[in-house]
Amino acid sequence: MTCLVAGDCVLMRPSDSAKPSYVARVETIEGDSRGANVRVHVRWYYRPEESIGGRRQFHGSKELFLSDHYDVQSADTIEGKCTVHTFKGYTKLDAVGNDDFFCRFEYNSSTGSFNPDRVAVYCKCEMPYNPDDLMVQCEGCADWFHPTCIDMTPEEARKIDHFYCQNCSSGDKKKLQNSHAMSRKTTDTKVTTLCWVKTEISILS
Repeated sequence: MTCLVAGDCVLMRPSDSAKPSYVARVETIEGDSRGANVRVHVRWYYRPEESIGGRRQFHGSKELFLSDHYDVQSADTIEGKCTVHTFKGYTKLDAVGNDDFFCRFEYNSSTGSFNPDRVAVYCKCEMPYNPDDLMVQCEGCADWFHPTCIDMTPEEARKIDHFYCQNCSSGDKKKLQNSHAMSRKTTDTKVTTLCWVKTEISILS
């Protein structure tokens, strides 16, 4: 068995082989005096499609929610360890591996509510940040924009050095800022509560 300690995140074999591995956080480990029949107490992570609201446009492909669903499983169902990063830590990874995930919300499986229930939104489309999507940052207001929302191709976005959004630019003096660093600095100017209302999005509706 993989050497485990409480707090480790693991991939667990699903009963349906067609489904992706489950992800859980190990809470405690127990076994008999001979170290056999080892069982693990886990707290499950849910994928967005497993939540009441389903997968949304802003959910990353490696995004998970830490649920309030606890369980006891045989250690034999563990396929191996994985890493569930904080959202900030995930965005700073140089490369994302198969066993890298991130979590920015806790999820109540009975009510479908999230904690925190508010998240910053960006761009003209006023959506929460999806780390899978390319974005460029305005040097004026510091907001981030999807290339398609500002009539720019991804190829153009990758080449620009400076960028000023329509509100911050004047006439032909548009400048463009480097989008490569992607150091996603959170701005508190626009916030969403996870109901689809203009700057306040609710993940529930």
